[in-house]
Amino acid sequence: MTRLQGLYETADGLGLQICYFPMGQITAISTPDGFIGMDVDKLENTAEETVCLAHEMGHCLTGSFYTVESSLCQQRRCEERADRWAIRQLVPLEDLKRALEMGLRPHELAELFGVPEEFLRRCVYYSHRANPVTQCQNCNLPSSSDLHICDADRRQ
Repeated sequence: MTRLQGLYETADGLGLQICYFPMGQITAISTPDGFIGMDVDKLENTAEETVCLAHEMGHCLTGSFYTVESSLCQQRRCEERADRWAIRQLVPLEDLKRALEMGLRPHELAELFGVPEEFLRRCVYYSHRANPVTQCQNCNLPSSSDLHICDADRRQ
């Protein structure tokens, strides 16, 4: 079973209703009553659909909702909570550490976890925000001995 299939099964088991339809400017939306709408025509591949669904489930399962009247600060908090939920589901920290120890490059890690490379980098960023560390001399991003993806890795 793929991660995406697992998410759909989890959503179904939790009573979340997922519908697909065109949405103009946005790609997906979720509501407090457990409705998730997605415009899959805006998603380029299964990896993007996986992250999108996990993020919207994160809104539903953490109660992180806002309206157009909400402050920008409140909106960011809700988006970050949904992202963190998705990250924990799709790229668990211990699994990421083990994969990095194997010497996998960013694109290989993204393929392993079935997520876009940009999302994988966000996973690393969030892990460092929770545990501040030093900066990498190559790219000035947070770094530690056990968890870091340097942009210099892209050039190799």
